[in-house]
Amino acid sequence: MDPVNLFDFERMARERLTPMTWDYYASGSHDQITLRENDRAYDRIQLAYRVLAGVAERNLATTVQGHPVDLPILVAPSAFQCLACDEGELATVRAAGRVGTLMILSTLSTTSVEVVVEEATSPLWFQLYVYRDRSLTRSLVERVEAAGCRALVVTVDAPLLGRREADVRNRFHLPPGMGLENLHPEGGGAMPVDPSDSGLASYFCDLIDPGLDWEDIDWLSSITELPIILKGIIRSDDAVRAVEHGVAGIVVSNHGGRQLDTSPPTIEVLPEVVEAVGGRVEVYVDGGIRRGTDVIKALARGARAVMVGRPILWGLGAAGEEGAVRVLEMLGEELDLAMALCGCRDVTEITSDLIRETS
Repeated sequence: MDPVNLFDFERMARERLTPMTWDYYASGSHDQITLRENDRAYDRIQLAYRVLAGVAERNLATTVQGHPVDLPILVAPSAFQCLACDEGELATVRAAGRVGTLMILSTLSTTSVEVVVEEATSPLWFQLYVYRDRSLTRSLVERVEAAGCRALVVTVDAPLLGRREADVRNRFHLPPGMGLENLHPEGGGAMPVDPSDSGLASYFCDLIDPGLDWEDIDWLSSITELPIILKGIIRSDDAVRAVEHGVAGIVVSNHGGRQLDTSPPTIEVLPEVVEAVGGRVEVYVDGGIRRGTDVIKALARGARAVMVGRPILWGLGAAGEEGAVRVLEMLGEELDLAMALCGCRDVTEITSDLIRETS
């Protein structure tokens, strides 16, 4: 049977991926409470639909950082996409272009930024981890800007890697011949094989800077003309400080439940972050978005757009580029239907009065 929703793609991908790859993509940290709550929190929100709203025509298009997109659903950064299918990040960037949205490429990509940009037909943003070696970080930022990426999305919730117990059990590692292609020219492209732990956890411990602070955000701003978006904020006071340090956007994110377990689900903290920034920067959200109704709920709570990560990997694992395209199309189709049923002709009509809370 052809898949009819994202969960069908999830089942297909699980059947086709290796157990180690599936566990890496699917698992969260420790007891995976935040991972589960990211999904469940959407179930606790009801939609109070409007009627007789004249919804024969709907418009899903919006802009993000001034870039037009055909739907408010962006491709979140995900590492090691060549584990899902041979073309990995190239399949994803083509899929994003085909549906008229944009992709955020991970620092830990298995395809180099220069090669991905060549295949991009829509804007490409770059997710950045800040390394202990600032010369390596500077060189990477300069390459990203020269390649044509349009924004830096700096991950700020990972001073250390959350303990993902499935990866520890599997001694997660990359297969021979696969590496961190964005870091090869800078000498940071090899991920270790750790006989007692996840190779990614060892990589983070050795190379990623746990001392990252607000002065480093100022430093990044001084070495690039690209707008800087901070990914991993869940508190209103951190959101205010981000604005004070001149960022262009905020991603309300708990890293898909992969960092601090028992941190709150993102959809629940989204409104307080939106209120804190007061429209001074765009706010995006990720985590747990699996249906078009989830997208409506996020937009109604103030997000400019949502980002989806794992579902793209399911699409890649199930059917490569075509799978990723279909995942994005499905979410767009579900969003279009939900807008019609909610009485919204345009994404600007998705407002907070649609939201009802349940206990």
